[in-house]
Amino acid sequence: MTGSPARTLLLWCPDWPVLAAEIVEGVPATGPVAVLHANRVVACSERARAEGVRRGLRKREAQGRCPQLTVVEYDPGRDARAFEPVVAAVEELVAGVEVVRPGSCAVAARGPSRYLGGEEAAAERIIEHVAQSCLVESQVGIADGVFAAGLAARAGRVVAPGGTPEFLAGLPVEALGRSALADLLRRLGVRTLGDFAALPAGDVLARFGFDGALAHRLAAGRDHRPLAVRQPPADLTVTGEYDDPVDRVDAAAFAARALAEQLHDRLAGHGLACTRLGIEAVTAHGQELHRVWRHDGLLTASAIADRVRWQLDGWLSGSNGRAGARPARPSSGIIRLRLIPDGVIAQAGLQTGLWGETGEERERAHRALSRVQGILGPEAVVTAVLGGGRSPADQVRLVPWGDERLPARPGAPPWPGRLPPPAPAVVLPSPLAATVHDAAGEPVVISARLAVSAAPARLVVGAGRPAEIVGWAGPWPVDERWWAPAEARRRARFQVSLADGAALLLAVEAGQWLVEAIYD
Repeated sequence: MTGSPARTLLLWCPDWPVLAAEIVEGVPATGPVAVLHANRVVACSERARAEGVRRGLRKREAQGRCPQLTVVEYDPGRDARAFEPVVAAVEELVAGVEVVRPGSCAVAARGPSRYLGGEEAAAERIIEHVAQSCLVESQVGIADGVFAAGLAARAGRVVAPGGTPEFLAGLPVEALGRSALADLLRRLGVRTLGDFAALPAGDVLARFGFDGALAHRLAAGRDHRPLAVRQPPADLTVTGEYDDPVDRVDAAAFAARALAEQLHDRLAGHGLACTRLGIEAVTAHGQELHRVWRHDGLLTASAIADRVRWQLDGWLSGSNGRAGARPARPSSGIIRLRLIPDGVIAQAGLQTGLWGETGEERERAHRALSRVQGILGPEAVVTAVLGGGRSPADQVRLVPWGDERLPARPGAPPWPGRLPPPAPAVVLPSPLAATVHDAAGEPVVISARLAVSAAPARLVVGAGRPAEIVGWAGPWPVDERWWAPAEARRRARFQVSLADGAALLLAVEAGQWLVEAIYD
């Protein structure tokens, strides 16, 4: 049939967001699990469906149907990362794979069917290989066009050549994946794809617009979209072999600099920047060493070399750069060194920084700060990262310049007892001891039930002069990690304003008043 869609083989992994949560975060997919986006279920496990959970339900209704439901937030990045090994496994058997979405990938059926002995044999071989390589269950559908192959995969069918319109005709209009259009078609009495395909194309375009016209072509089996073939990732790893084992830091750093420049040139040739750098070393006695350095993008050759030098210094000198136990030195020198760009992004996709886009100004600032790190060490230049926590000091983490900017605590979950905005302008590195008195000169104390003995009237910080308190609010109690006696912490916080215009954040812990922060 001239001009018909190409025969397409599509692999589909059911409930992929649930499986991705199990692969990445360890959430057991065999239990009742629901993945939520905008407070609605977008995917759920088989056991959750058995309890009545369905896509589109609100969180509260889903939990009402299944009280033991495990809720996971939707994360497309997590789904894509977890699906990469599946795509790589398919590429081991066939070439020209297109990732339709995380959990689904397609390939032209002609090559696999000839090489593997027919379409059904190719489908069985790919399913078996993915199951053995990735421990993931999947289904394969083959039909004319990507759209029809995707629907065939959900039924595990191989549609005969030319039989796609007939296969599609009996399916409900919801199969188009356009809920608003499907609802409108049902109200107009159009319930199947065959009914929709039978409508005149011009009338469909006039009534439903271009998206409706595209859906009309899909319903008729006229999917002419060519496969967007995925190129297998290039091997960006660089390796150095050394006949004489390297056992001195200066010699290892010198050798690493050449590798760093080679890696940087290779990344630049592909228009990429490294976000995670893996450093592997093998000693003459066969000992393998491995460490991953995270980075916030824009790793220059000098920055790569610095990180390799820091890591080699830690290995060869038995130093971890911080107080505490010193790791054992390798028993022999290094004979092989590998630099692995474990995470890469397009340079154009780097986030705008303090110095503007990724260009001359940003690179100049990066070189200057990296040079300070190279002289004084990685902890000499730090930036602040905001995260979760109940007190201002808990919400800020200092990250060495260039490292991945991840908060110490997630900011998304609710933090009962967290201070409301605005945040203090200055958070003291160490709280200052203080005393608070009432109008009669008696110390203000807080009972176990958080009752204030009297209104705070005067504040003395350390050995300073008394300051009059003209306004106060609190107490706000915080009782953290009460289940671990060695880590438990109980305190109450107050906000006070002084007669001189200053505003402070105070805390009472074990009967002691402390000044934690200053408001602007």
